[in-house]
Amino acid sequence: MRATTRCLAKGFWGRSIDEFKRLSNIALKLEGIKGPQGPKPLHDFHSPDSIRDCKLMCDVDMGGYSKASLDWVPEDKTNRVHLPAHAHFHGTISTALPPHRPEIQRSGFAAWRTLDKAPTIFGRTLWDIDMYTYLALRVKSDGRSYFVNVQTESVVPTDLHQHRLFAKRPGEWETVLIKWNDFVRTNHGFVIEPQTEMLRQKVKSVGVGLTDRVPGPFELFIERIWATNNLNEADSPPSEVEPVQQGQLRNKEGKQIKWSES
Repeated sequence: MRATTRCLAKGFWGRSIDEFKRLSNIALKLEGIKGPQGPKPLHDFHSPDSIRDCKLMCDVDMGGYSKASLDWVPEDKTNRVHLPAHAHFHGTISTALPPHRPEIQRSGFAAWRTLDKAPTIFGRTLWDIDMYTYLALRVKSDGRSYFVNVQTESVVPTDLHQHRLFAKRPGEWETVLIKWNDFVRTNHGFVIEPQTEMLRQKVKSVGVGLTDRVPGPFELFIERIWATNNLNEADSPPSEVEPVQQGQLRNKEGKQIKWSES
């Protein structure tokens, strides 16, 4: 059997070596027995290449009029408080419908996600976050109703696991923690019933979306995303009793899903 050009490419073997090192490191540290020895990085925006590893989506792709950008912002050492390099997710939401697309009845969204990992000799690289309790994000929000989106390698490729990004200090940098078990499985904006547990050993991508359908500008700054077991990493740890808020997700009967901040 002849090897394909893709398999012989330097990038393929380079990725395979990196994956071998990663798997060997896990084995040497006995993480499967002892548990994780620290946080697990998922994605950060510390280099310009980090933007190219993300996919930007917007309703303009189907004829809508929203606009979205994901720009890289370099490290700033001039301020009194050091500001690491990060991404700037921004644009304008429009709910106007395309006049020549009668099949489109809903518009007004923007989102980005990390790209699927390229294949290696060990198969496609996926994140195993099964030993972690929280997803952590270092962000600065404008206070709009963003969603965190997680995609796994599941039977239905269009399924997403979603949770509201509850920013408690809009306009300021903060670390937000979300319990992995609190994500809700959805498909095309609707909650799937019955719910099934997230396949936490095979996470493909993470990202953030805005679907509140409120016309006007938006901006969200993101420095990094990681998995952790350390509740103290949050700037404002969740209280024992959290207020319940309405979200934008609905079930098939059209009822809104209520979210408890986590």
